[in-house]
Amino acid sequence: MQNMAARPRGRAILEFAMSLLQSMLRRFIRVGTLTVIDHKGVAHTASGAPGPKATIRFHDGKVGRDFLFNPEMKAGEAYMDGRLTFDDGTLRDFLTIYAMNRETLRALPWQKTLRTAMKRLRRLAPSNSQGRSRKNVEVHYDLSNEMYQLFLDEGLNYSCAYFRDPGATLEEAQVAKLRHIAAKLDIKPGHRVLDIGSGWGSMAIYIAENCGADVVGVTLSKEQHALATERAAARGLSDRVTFELKDYREVQGPFDRIVSVGMFEHVGLRNFPAFFGTVASLLKPDGVALVHAIGRKGGPGATGSWVNKYIFPGGYSPALSETMTAIEGAKLWVTDIEIWRLHYAETLRNWDLRFQANRARAAELLGERFCRMWEFYLIAAEFSFRYGKHMVAQVQLTHQVDTLPLTRDYMLRREEQLEAAERIA
Repeated sequence: MQNMAARPRGRAILEFAMSLLQSMLRRFIRVGTLTVIDHKGVAHTASGAPGPKATIRFHDGKVGRDFLFNPEMKAGEAYMDGRLTFDDGTLRDFLTIYAMNRETLRALPWQKTLRTAMKRLRRLAPSNSQGRSRKNVEVHYDLSNEMYQLFLDEGLNYSCAYFRDPGATLEEAQVAKLRHIAAKLDIKPGHRVLDIGSGWGSMAIYIAENCGADVVGVTLSKEQHALATERAAARGLSDRVTFELKDYREVQGPFDRIVSVGMFEHVGLRNFPAFFGTVASLLKPDGVALVHAIGRKGGPGATGSWVNKYIFPGGYSPALSETMTAIEGAKLWVTDIEIWRLHYAETLRNWDLRFQANRARAAELLGERFCRMWEFYLIAAEFSFRYGKHMVAQVQLTHQVDTLPLTRDYMLRREEQLEAAERIA
């Protein structure tokens, strides 16, 4: 009898949730058209100014209820599980509609309350200790080298490319990024360079080959470490490039130059002072460091719950104000800051196209659910740069005020020299 009574109540709750969802859609959609077909086959449509269109289908009542209260988390989970599918349009269309209307959604009272709570709770998150950092890296970077080879460039650069020429290939844009960073560091032959978060080794290899420096790269990923070591050996650089499987807090200095590309996002908010304190302690008095990392426009925020759970556990892309506070604490000079706005959107678009072209192989390696998760991640990340508040910052640091030339002209000259040398090679 209790079960029989509970069923009508459950149905009533779901019906009430769908009525609230219809109301939310009308308030949410200001651009484009989104149609939601609920688990009973009833269509709920909301339209705004002309724009993209999509029709999504909920395959059970719980999707609609969850979508109402936490759409940014639950839409991703439902798509991964096959409980949210498309009758018309694509995942890209759906996420475009969301991205173009995101600020309207976040202005809704219960969404504002949810995001405020997330920001307050972020300081209660566990610190990225050395042990936790290793586990976080395993989740994302030790998936499979072959999987990453399916969508990255030939150099396996898993960070924002630099599209100096809008018509550049992904390979050309990634080399341009390496060249740009090397030029900023003003590396001299014989310098000892530390690469924090060295990935599959492209930055370290580029510096050794083109700048005549000796490089130590550190990573926590076993997969990356093995392949980076293999790549350096294949290019005859084993005597000048060394990759170590260790945490940045374990490194012994000193170094003439320190570079970190796409790693600072994994440090964790509570470890910002420790990170820049480590950079300061490892850098020679006349040394130069450069940190290339994702940041956010505006003030401090919080990592999206879906991204934190499924993609980058422990990750956080900071506001510049948070980064600068930690740098000031380390008593370092900020000698240059450059902001890249849409470069990462174009990088991620290239990655998504390549992933889709090789999706069948990715499914063989890691399964269909993984593929749905990964394509959701790549498109959502692209739109956080294209429509949202994310950007990339390159911050150059020194101990001494007079370490580098007084103007940025040296960067351009050095970049031109490096490009000319690449053509000759």
